[in-house]
Amino acid sequence: MNAQPTELQDLYRNTVLEHSRTPRNFGRIDDADRQAEGHNPLCGDKLTVYLKIPGDHIDTVHFEGVGCAICMASASLMTEVVAGQSIDAARNTSESVLGTFADPDRDAENLPGQVPALAGVRSYPSRIKCATLPWKTLIQALSGESLIATTE
Repeated sequence: MNAQPTELQDLYRNTVLEHSRTPRNFGRIDDADRQAEGHNPLCGDKLTVYLKIPGDHIDTVHFEGVGCAICMASASLMTEVVAGQSIDAARNTSESVLGTFADPDRDAENLPGQVPALAGVRSYPSRIKCATLPWKTLIQALSGESLIATTE
């Protein structure tokens, strides 16, 4: 195997581990404008996404919950990527991430920020739900509906 892909895989693995151990933007926002809950019954992941949206841009995005390392890393990466985006841009980003997980042939390198670090999860179909739950929950929060986002 070429050393370059191995180094890249190691970098991605380390990124996922770092975000799962020390998630960014973890915690409740008491005065959130919007929030949504997400649940992955297969793995037991449960999280809540909180948004402060003054106008049409996401000012602050946080999450709290419990879940596996992949879910927590994905939620952490998500908060870094969508902070400051417009509602439409955040929805488009989420749909792009979800589309990349749905299509193993789609190039994950085009995803924003450090999100491509999650691409290796596509090799483990049962873990895709863990990685996509935060993004589905974000879409639910952006919609303003009070339904629970689920991976089922």
